[in-house]
Order: sequence, then structure tokens, then C-alpha cells
Amino acid sequence: MKYTPVDGKFFAENRKRFAALMKPNSIAIFHSNDQMPRNGDDTYPFRQNSDLWYLTGIDQEDTYLMIYPDSPRPEYKEVLFLRQTNEVIAAWEGHMYSKSEAHEASGGIKTIVWNDEFNVLLTTLMVYAENVYINLNENDRQAWKVPYRDLRFVKEIKRRYPLHNYLRAGNLMRQLRQIKSQTEVDLIKKACGITRDAFLRTLKFVKPGVMEYEIEAEILHEFIRQRATTYAYYPIIASGKDSCVLHYHANNKECKSGDIIAMDFGCEYANYASDLTRVIPVNGKFTKRQRDVYDAVLRVFKKLRNNLRPGTTLNDHNNLSGQVVEEELIKLGLLKAEDVKKQDPDRPLYKKYYMHGASHFMGLDTHDLGHRFESIKAGMVFTCEPGIYIPEESIGIRIENDILVTDKDPIDLMGDIPIEADEIEELMKK
Repeated sequence: MKYTPVDGKFFAENRKRFAALMKPNSIAIFHSNDQMPRNGDDTYPFRQNSDLWYLTGIDQEDTYLMIYPDSPRPEYKEVLFLRQTNEVIAAWEGHMYSKSEAHEASGGIKTIVWNDEFNVLLTTLMVYAENVYINLNENDRQAWKVPYRDLRFVKEIKRRYPLHNYLRAGNLMRQLRQIKSQTEVDLIKKACGITRDAFLRTLKFVKPGVMEYEIEAEILHEFIRQRATTYAYYPIIASGKDSCVLHYHANNKECKSGDIIAMDFGCEYANYASDLTRVIPVNGKFTKRQRDVYDAVLRVFKKLRNNLRPGTTLNDHNNLSGQVVEEELIKLGLLKAEDVKKQDPDRPLYKKYYMHGASHFMGLDTHDLGHRFESIKAGMVFTCEPGIYIPEESIGIRIENDILVTDKDPIDLMGDIPIEADEIEELMKK
């Protein structure tokens, strides 16, 4: 890992809070992510399962966690299973956690064993447990087709122990992870600060003739330089007409004078995400039309940012964003007020120019766990990212910051990142 170690007390508290939500005489089992094959004998860089990291702080493959608060043997209330290392593994792959290092990183798990003991210990404890919490990916945006480790484990454990009562750990993790602790807020702030510096770097770099991938390289340089792991998601560096493509990933075109560049990127620091979108003029100066659309989206952004408060729901918030964008589209001459009055409410006209929601939960995952139909609560972190996209004019504007909900006013965690058009133009002169 590149990031500075996180205080183990954070993970110990998370395990305590999870255990308090479990039914009596229940055992919970968490696995690390698979190490995914890339090609030949190579693998993609490992990224830890968010729930396992949240509960242990262990950033290493082939790691398992067992939580059994009512274990008849006290030493097995918490058990961490690690990949056993040796001199050969160390020579080829580098240092792995020792048991003492894992004890410290996890905030004090006392029983730490090598993972080849997992099945023996599981058999020993399952005899006494009534319920088993299994951790599947329950993000409501996931669309996995690959049978990942947790899914494979469900099939195997049910085959071996068909008479136990199986429960969803995901429901409990959602309750815990959607409300951020101060430690989490500080880590997200750190990620936002690195992302800010990467954006400022691009303002000094961009000029007519640069390639989109060169901008991507500048961003990644700043991320790695400041100990971020990598991108929180693959960056969008979309110039010209491609600024209207929501998930443009080619990043392979020349940036031309007179065009704009939509840049949607954020770093991941200590497994916590940041998520920023800014649109800048390639030559350092917005045209009047580009500026009009930019200012319209900025007005929408400010209204919606202020709406992220306890009491509303994410679903209602996203519906409000359509109404506010609709007003701006009329002012921009893209919609007619009389047509809007006659529109089918199930097929609003604004969808032609604004086809996504304004906010999503953010945290350990860029699209984090949360309940979109329950009231927003203090401690939640959301993006705020309205946009207007006009392909026929090659103008796609989206503005996005990360917002912390509080019992008072929302806190913009990216409030120190330039956002006004004048501010951006001035910085691009330097």
C-alpha cells in the first residue's frame, strides 16, 4: 500500500458495531476479493474487498475474517486468516503481513492464523452456530457476471451445512457504511485534496494540441506522487463532442482550440474515493454559448448542493434536479415553456439534455452503499453532479463535487477546488 496506515482503532470499532447488529449465536464470514487474471500469467492490481477492509484494515489478497460474538470459545470471537508467507514468496512478491503486523493493523484481533486452517476451524464453530451471515455484493448498481469469491463460498457452505439459517451481511454493512465516521471523512478529504491538486495541475498543462491521454497522465502522476493508490474509477477526459458522452473512456483525441474538455476523475486514497467533474476551455477562454451553459449548470449545482440535508431522500433529490435543469433549459432556448406544460410527465423533455441523476452515495466505493428511498442522514457523503449535454453544439457540461451531509448546512468537501468560470479562465492564463 502507498497510503499512510490508518489507526487500527477505526477497524476495531467497526467490528464492534457490526457484532452489535448480529442476531444471537451467529457467525459472520468475510472474504478478500479475488486476484483477477489479466492475461498470460499476469493479474490486475489487487484491490481489497471494501467490507473486509472496513472491518480489518488488511490490504492483502487471500484474507478471511470470522466474527462469532457468542463463540463458546472466547478466543474465536474474532478470527483473522492470512496467507502464509515464506522466503520464496517474499523473494518473488515482497513482504506479506506477519501475525503481529496484522494484529496492529486490525486494531487488536488476537486470534490470527494462516488461511489453510480456515476449513478446520469453520467446521469446529459451525457445530455451535445457528445463523450464518454471508457477505455478497449488494450494491444496487452492481451487474457482476463473474462468479466472485463470496458467491462461490455461498454455494460451498450451503452444500456443507444445509441446515443452518443463512442471513445477509450486506444489510448490516449498508447500515454501518452509509454513515461516515470522522476517520472516514478525513480520508475522503485527503482524497479530495489530492484530486484538487491534480485538477490544478491540468489547468497549467492544457492548451490546444495536447492529447486527452496526456491530460490523463498528468492526473495520474499527481495521484501517485501523493500516495494515492490509483484512480477511484477510470477517468473521463472528453473533449469536443465527446464531452456529451457520459462514460467516455477512449481518452485518445487531440484537444482543439474552441472546444471544451469535460474531465471526470478522482483518486482513491486508503481505499476511499473522491469524485470530481470540471469542464474547461481548451484555449483558456469559454465562448459565450459555452459560458452560458456552464453558468446554467453551476446555478443548478448550487441549488442541489444546498438540498442535500437530512429529511429528503436521494430519489426525491434526483427528481428535483430534473425540475431545476428544466428551468435552465428553457432559459437557454433548448426547451419551450409551452411544450413543457404539455409534456408527458413520465417522459419529461429535459431528459434529452440531462439523462442521469444528480447524486449518488460515495465512500469506500465511488458508488457506495446506501438506501436511496430512506431519508438522508447526517454523516452521509454524496456527489452533486448535474449536467446539460447538447451534442449538436458539442457542448457537454457537468459540474461535480463531494458533499458531506450534517445536521446544519451541507459541507462541500471540494469547496476549495476552482469552480467559477472566471476562476478557471484566470488560472489557465498562468
